[in-house]
Formats: sequence, C-alpha cells, structure tokens
Amino acid sequence: MNLRGQGIALTTPFTDQLTIDQQALRAQVEHLINAGVDYLVVLGTTAETATLTPEEKQQVATLVSEQTAGRIPLVLGMGGNNTAEVLETFKTFDLLDYQALLTVCPYYNKPSQEGIFQHFEALAMAAPLPLVLYNVPSRTGVDIAVETVFRLVEKCPNIIGIKEATSDFEKVQQLLRHSPSYFQVVSGDDSLALPTLLAGGVGVISVIGNALPQQFGELIYHGLNHRVSQAYSIQYALLDLINLLFKEGNPTGIKALLSFLNLGSARLRLPLVTASEKLQQQIAHEYTILNTLQMG
Repeated sequence: MNLRGQGIALTTPFTDQLTIDQQALRAQVEHLINAGVDYLVVLGTTAETATLTPEEKQQVATLVSEQTAGRIPLVLGMGGNNTAEVLETFKTFDLLDYQALLTVCPYYNKPSQEGIFQHFEALAMAAPLPLVLYNVPSRTGVDIAVETVFRLVEKCPNIIGIKEATSDFEKVQQLLRHSPSYFQVVSGDDSLALPTLLAGGVGVISVIGNALPQQFGELIYHGLNHRVSQAYSIQYALLDLINLLFKEGNPTGIKALLSFLNLGSARLRLPLVTASEKLQQQIAHEYTILNTLQMG
C-alpha cells in the first residue's frame, strides 16, 4: 500500500449514552473523502480503541469500509501487548476492504529490543495484510530502536513502513537515511510532519486533519513537492492550534475542535474526559484567529 500524502487517524464519535454514533461516523468519513484525504486509519489511538469492545471494533471497521466503498484506501489499527492475542485477532477479524494493518509497539510490558523484534516478527509471519509499525514511545513506554526496525525490514518483507511518533527528529533522520527505497516513513506527529516530509518522509497520519483536512492536506502537498515557503506559511499558521489539541491529551483536543465546528461530539469514554472549559475556549479562539487569517 502507498502511504504517501495525508492519512487521517479517525476519531470515534459517541452518542449521549456513549455508544458509537454511527450516523456521525458515516458523516465524518464522507467529510474527509470529500476533502480529498489520501487514506483513513481506523481504530488507532485517536479512535479511543482501548475503550472499545471487540464487537464495537468490528462494528466501526465494517461501517467505515461500507461508507468508504472503495473510494480511498483503508488502514486498520491492530496491535497490543499480548502477542498471542493479536495473532488470534488476525484470524477472527473481518479485514475485507482494508489494505494494511497499523500495529503498535507493545505497551506497558516494556519489552527489550529483542522482545520487540520477536513480537513483530511473529505478527509479520501471520499477518494477512502488509504491516505498518507504529512507534509512539510517549504512550508505550518503550522505543523501537532504528536497528530493530531495520532487522525487521530485512527479515519481514511484508513490513512496508513505520508511523514514527517521536519528538526525536535525529532518529527520524536516521530512519530516512538508511531506509530501503520500498520502506515508507510516515510522521505520526502533526507538528513534525513538514520537517519529516522535507527530509524524505512520504506523509503523515494526522489528528488535526480530522477537523481541517483541506488546510493540513495543502501543507502536506506543498511539503511533498518541496514548496518550502508555502508549506511553512501554513505550518506556522496551524502550529499553535496543533499544540493546543494535545494539551490535555489525544483525542480530547481534536474532539473539542470537531464539536466547535459541528463535525462531531466532544464526548469521550473514561478514563478520558472532555476538554476543560479553558482549553475549549483556547481552541475556539485560536481557530477563529486562523479562520480570520485565511479569510484575509
């Protein structure tokens, strides 16, 4: 699968009763396709997947594939810290209409690099679709070392890329410097997406793109085509808003922005809670400033 461009880490909208809001999710998918995003990532961190039941996960995956109807590619988040359980999920989950799996580094257990290698090797050997590694050490407590990534790439040809969500840009550069041509490095951090693209990355799996797919997509387009001044103009306009979206965690901020834009509900499932009143006001204020700049 080609991961080039703007992928979107979909949120999961909830009703007042905190059940999945199917109508809102269908509208969200339609909104993003109409805005020209390149692909959707379903059941990632931003989807609050940790609080969804197995039945709800399948419900979301099926609904998104039905609504997308083959118009753009789909990536499914499928990982965990129990290797055997993930392998079993490969056998039971309906993956029809999905082109790749995004699989996170095992969290909480804090495995060694050898444990990380063997975990992903086992998944790669059994996976029914190409795998994209997901490295997000701020959440998992461990970091997939560059050396481990390339051991996996050499051993497992169906590992096609990595979503790198680290603030260590030197590491991103090392990944890009030593990657074989077929291995795709994707930014998992909206604020570092542009530098990653300019250094040789292929795209981003974005959070802010849920709410502002056209604006952020334009940034990605300029970055991929090395229109540096145009890209950085958008980057600097969006940067304060991006930082606010993560101030109280993800997807707290993006759901607050979606609610402000009447694109979804701000509701989250415990242990996450809705954005504080102060943060909601800050997000609304920053968006208003951004919108005024665009209108001008």
